[in-house]
Amino acid sequence: MDNSGNPQGIVVPPVEGVAGGGTAYGWNDGGTHGPNPVKGSLDPTEIPTRDLVHVWCMPNTANVGPQDLPRHLELINLLAARNERESVQIAIRPKVSWAGSGVAGVVQVQCSDLCSTSGDRLVVGQSLALRRVVPILGVPDALVPVDLPVSQINLHPGETTALWVSIDVPSAQQPGQYEGEIIITAIKADGESPTQSLSKAEKHQLHRELRSCLEIMDPIDGKPFDEVVGRVKSASTSLRRILLSPSFSEFLSDNGSIDMMDEDAFSSLSVCVKINLTVWDFILPATPSLPAVFGISDTVIEDRFGVEHGSAQWYEALDHHFKWLLQYKISPYFCRWGDGMRVLTYTCPWPVDHPKSDEYFSDPRLAAYAVPYSQVVSGNDAAKDYLQKEVEILRTKNHWKKAYFYLWDEPLNLEQYDSVRNMASGIHAYAPDARVLTTYYTGPSDAPLAPTSFEAFVKVPGFLRPHTQIYCTSEWVLGNREDLAKDIIAELQPENGEEWWTYVCMGPSDPHPNWHLGMRGTQHRAVMWRVWKEGGTGFLYWGANCYEKATVPSAEIRFRHGLPPGDGVLFYPGEVFSSSNQPVASLRLERILSGLQDIEYLKLYASRYGREESIALLEKTGVYFGPERYTFEHMPVDVMRGEIYNACRS
Repeated sequence: MDNSGNPQGIVVPPVEGVAGGGTAYGWNDGGTHGPNPVKGSLDPTEIPTRDLVHVWCMPNTANVGPQDLPRHLELINLLAARNERESVQIAIRPKVSWAGSGVAGVVQVQCSDLCSTSGDRLVVGQSLALRRVVPILGVPDALVPVDLPVSQINLHPGETTALWVSIDVPSAQQPGQYEGEIIITAIKADGESPTQSLSKAEKHQLHRELRSCLEIMDPIDGKPFDEVVGRVKSASTSLRRILLSPSFSEFLSDNGSIDMMDEDAFSSLSVCVKINLTVWDFILPATPSLPAVFGISDTVIEDRFGVEHGSAQWYEALDHHFKWLLQYKISPYFCRWGDGMRVLTYTCPWPVDHPKSDEYFSDPRLAAYAVPYSQVVSGNDAAKDYLQKEVEILRTKNHWKKAYFYLWDEPLNLEQYDSVRNMASGIHAYAPDARVLTTYYTGPSDAPLAPTSFEAFVKVPGFLRPHTQIYCTSEWVLGNREDLAKDIIAELQPENGEEWWTYVCMGPSDPHPNWHLGMRGTQHRAVMWRVWKEGGTGFLYWGANCYEKATVPSAEIRFRHGLPPGDGVLFYPGEVFSSSNQPVASLRLERILSGLQDIEYLKLYASRYGREESIALLEKTGVYFGPERYTFEHMPVDVMRGEIYNACRS
C-alpha cells in the first residue's frame, strides 16, 4: 500500500497553525468519485455494500482525515516478527445515504481470527484489536476501541472514517503465513425484524465456523494447561463471533442489526478486506534494546481523577498507567516539577522495600527505571537516611543496572548546574556506580565554557563529569547538522560508563522528526530512525499526559498554552470518549512503538552485517538520510523491513 499523493492529483494544503502537513484536512474534495450513486429509497439488505460505501486500506503512517478521497481496495500484506505489533488502517466513506438523522448510514464490521494452514491462530480480541480514529483539533489522532468481534460504525455524509487495525504477535506464536478478513456490511439503522430462514450460504458459513471450534477443542487430551486455556479462549471467541453474526441478529438487543440476506448473496453483499500476515521467526527482545523513558505527570492524574496523593486510589491509578504504557516498549517514570525545573522522578510509587518495587523493576519489558532522590510519599526517614537506605537496597538487586537518577530538567545557569553536581555527589557517596541523567540544550549561561554556544554545549560533559553518566541532549541543538552528533560522542568516555541519550519536546519543529499533532506519519516514526543513525543509546520524552488541568476524568482535553499541539500528550483518558477507564492511545504513540520496533530490526541487521551497513540500508531504501530528508511515503519502510527479513531469516 502506498500513501503517496492522491489519485486525482489535487494539491492538499497542510493544517493551518499545526506543524508538519498531513493530508486532506479542511478542504473540499468536490464530491466522491466512482459509479453513479444509487437513487431512490435504499435498503442495504438488497444492495451490495460496495454500491453504498467506498472501502480502501492505508498504511499506519498515513494521516487519514475526514476529507480523504477513496482509493482502490487492495489486499493487505503485512510482515511481523514475534513479539511485535503491526498495524494498518481501513478507510470507509459513504457514496450515498441510506439512513436519516444526519447519519449517512451504519456499517457492521466483523473481524475473523488470522489462521495459518497448520491451524495456528491469532485470535480476535487478544491478538487483533480494532480502534476508530478520532480527530483531535481536526487532526486524526485518538484511537478509540470498538467492540469485537462485531461492531457497528455510524458514517456521516461526505466524511471518511478510518479504523486502526492492530495485530500483536505473541513471542510463542508459530511462524508462517496467516490469513483473515474483516467484513464490512451496510445495515439498516431502524432495527426492523429480519426474516426467519437461513440461506444456504449462511448455513455453510455457520457449519464451517462450528466445525472450526470443534477442531480447536477436540485434541486437548494431554496438552499443557496453558495451551488448553489458549484453545478454550480461541473457541470462545469464535462462538461469540457466531452468536453476534447477522444470522442471529434478531436475538441481539441492539437496534440496527443486519437483515437476513437472499440465498447466495451472503458474501456478495458485503465488502471483504483480506489480510495476509507473514510471521517470521525473529523474536523482538522482551527488554527493548533502546531505553525509551517517558514521563507521566502524577499531578495531572491526581487532579483529573480526584485521587489524593499517597492514597490507595492514587497507587491504583499510577499502577494502571504504568502497566498500560509498558505495551508500547516504553519505560515510564512518574514526575512532578519543583522550583527552577528541579524534577522528582520515580518509576515505582512504592518504596524500595515494598514487594511491588521488585515486581516493577524486574519486569523484563522495563529497560530503565528512575530512582527518586527523595521520598515520593512522606515518611519518617530524613532525606539523607532515605537516600542511603534506598540505594543500599537497590544495589543488591540484579535490576540495579537499569537504575538512573533524573534530578534536574535542562539546567540553564551555574547555580542550577552546581545543584545537579551537589545532588549527584550525595548519591555517589552511597553508590559510586549510580547513573545520573541530566537533560540539557546549553551550557551554563553565566559561565561560558567555550567561545561559541555550540562549543560550550559540547563541553558540558567535561563540566559535569563525574556527576553525570547519561548526557541527554535536545535534538533541537543539532538543527540539520546531524554530523555534529559525532562531536558530542567524541567528548564522552564510554569506558567509564558514559552514554549519550537524546530527546525532543517543543523542538525541533517541522520538517524535522518530532511527535507534534499534524506532522506526517513518517515524521513521527523518523524520530527513532534519527536516534539509530546518530548513535544515541537511549531516549527521553518529558511527558505523555501533560494536558491542561481538569478535575473531571471526562473533561475535554486541552493542550497546554504555548506548546505546539500534541507536545507532551501521547494518550488521552478513556473517559473522554466513553465510559471506559482504559487510556486511549494516540496515533502518534503507535508510531513511536513502530519506530522502536524498527530499531530492533536495524539492530538485528547490524549484528549480521555491521552498524555502518544498517545505516546504508536506511539510505539505500530511501527511508532516512537526515533530519530534513526522509521518506514521506510508506513504501520504503516496507521495503527496508522486507530487506531485513530476507537477509536475516536464515
